[in-house]
Amino acid sequence: MRITVSTVSLTVDDVTASRRFFTTHLGYEEIAAADGFASLTRGDAAVDIVLLRRGAEALPAGRRGPHAAGAVLAFTVTGIEDEERRLRERGAAITLPLRKEPWGETLFQVTDPNGIVVRFVEWAAPEEVGEGADA
Repeated sequence: MRITVSTVSLTVDDVTASRRFFTTHLGYEEIAAADGFASLTRGDAAVDIVLLRRGAEALPAGRRGPHAAGAVLAFTVTGIEDEERRLRERGAAITLPLRKEPWGETLFQVTDPNGIVVRFVEWAAPEEVGEGADA
C-alpha cells in the first residue's frame, strides 16, 4: 500500500462558514462541493479537509449527530510569528496567543466559526531548547 494523501473529515453545522475560514485564512482551495459538503486541499504537506454538515447521510448512522468538538487540527510550520501576525491582522480568532514552551515548542491556535481548533506549532532546533524558555 502507498498512501497518496491524508484527509480529515470534520462534521460541522455550517459548511460554508468553515470552508470560507479555511480558504480565506489558511490557504486551502475547494476542489469539490455540494449541499452540505466541501473538500479542501492546499497542495503542500497539509492534510486535506472534508467538511460535512451534521446529519449528512454520508456519515455513518451513529456519527451523524456529533459535532467535530474536541478535535484539534495541528500544523507544524515555519515562520510561526509572521503567521500569527498575519492571521491576527486578517481577523482570525486567535484563541491561544503565541507562546514558547520550555521543551522547544512555539505555538498558537485559532478557532473557526464552527469551533474547529487549528493549532500551529514550530519546533526549536535541539540546541535551542531551554534557551529563552522564560520568553
